Amino acid sequence: MMSNLTYRSSRPDKWVQPRPYSDASQRLMKHGRVLPMDEPSFLARLFGVA
Repeated sequence: MMSNLTYRSSRPDKWVQPRPYSDASQRLMKHGRVLPMDEPSFLARLFGVA
């Protein structure tokens, strides 16, 4: 048996709301440059291998 009741909150969840626009330069000033997920190894940094 299915219920017809629905849950309603007074405010939508944060993940439903779209983020305000931010310029790339503003993001750079706020968070710094984009870093890779995994740091390169010592040898990769030494020889400049990607």
